[in-house]
Amino acid sequence: MKSLVVNCGSSSVKYALFDMEGEKKIAWGLIECIGLKEGFYSRQTDKTPKIKDALEIKNHTQALELIINDLLDKKTGSISDVKEIAVIGHRIVHGGNVFSEPVISDENSKEGLRKCFDIAPLHNPSNYEGVLAAEKMLPGVPSVFVFDTAFHQTMPDYAYMYALPYQYYEKHHIRRYGFHGTSHKYVSQRAAEMLKKSAKEIKIITAHLGNGSSLTAVKNGKVIDTSLGFTPLPGIVMGSRSGDFDPAIIPFLMGIYPELKEPNALSDMLNKKSGLLGIADSSDMRGIIEAKSKGDKKSELAFKMLCYSVKKYIGAYFAALNGIDALIFTAGIGENSAPVREEICKGLEALGIEIDLAQNQRSGDERFISSANSKVKIMVIPTNEELMIAREAVKTLSNKK
Repeated sequence: MKSLVVNCGSSSVKYALFDMEGEKKIAWGLIECIGLKEGFYSRQTDKTPKIKDALEIKNHTQALELIINDLLDKKTGSISDVKEIAVIGHRIVHGGNVFSEPVISDENSKEGLRKCFDIAPLHNPSNYEGVLAAEKMLPGVPSVFVFDTAFHQTMPDYAYMYALPYQYYEKHHIRRYGFHGTSHKYVSQRAAEMLKKSAKEIKIITAHLGNGSSLTAVKNGKVIDTSLGFTPLPGIVMGSRSGDFDPAIIPFLMGIYPELKEPNALSDMLNKKSGLLGIADSSDMRGIIEAKSKGDKKSELAFKMLCYSVKKYIGAYFAALNGIDALIFTAGIGENSAPVREEICKGLEALGIEIDLAQNQRSGDERFISSANSKVKIMVIPTNEELMIAREAVKTLSNKK
């Protein structure tokens, strides 16, 4: 059985084709700058090297047509007939309060997805356009919506509610939703396997640290809290997002800087010009660490702010979980930055968290980096959201049958 994973952004399509027998990725690629003249298409397979072409692609339907034709190519393709694709798994950013688990695409689920447009206007319409394009190109092949927010739907109401007038929740469903759910679910399940325990009997904190970042508290396989909220803005310091801050700062700044009252200006400042970028003029942690080592004070400040914000959430979730069995680092920074992991774990010995400096410096795939004396297992687990989406799509399809 083959599962095609499709992730449509506003101007991009990322895809991966899996042979689910052995869960092997056999083809993958990325189309960017859709609708612009400077577009490009890069792809490769498990048997062919990477190919990258510059080309102009008008819309998502044309992009999917290009991908399908490439998968069917007699010389470099990975399938001989589209019927080999049993299911398409679509990454959908926001399921709102409508979806708490993956669903098969039909008129009802499409209507539910359209209802979530207002809550995620930058992502969900593009995700939906990808669904329509895939169904046009692959008629008869079932599509499954896999939501970034679904894994977090087990949070109790006292964790997901905001202390705003209740009418805003009733009328507009304003609450904490959380994101990166597919990543948190994958690494939490993999952590249980590495610990040789059932996911239903462990308590863990998963730290997805990348350009966008979030921490999640998972108890017995279910999320009880997560750092992102109604949008992906709050929580820890991120690449270009502010993370938590006093919301009263917004009207204060708007009174000083009239330009912040312009449409999208405030959102752009908080989402695209803040975080590491706002402090250190860079959102690249590797560059920040290098600049810090050369004495750059703003880079050192940005580094410490990020690590300190993560440390605070670990402490909070440790309390919420009443102790943990494991702390997991994943995503670009979490997987690759030994200095960040070391700084975060420094001073958490009272919680039973003690890092092994030598193991932390070692590069590689999934591994334990906790010391022999650490009561909490510290782990690095590369995330695999595409595989998780493929799994969820196959599972959802099987459940229907």
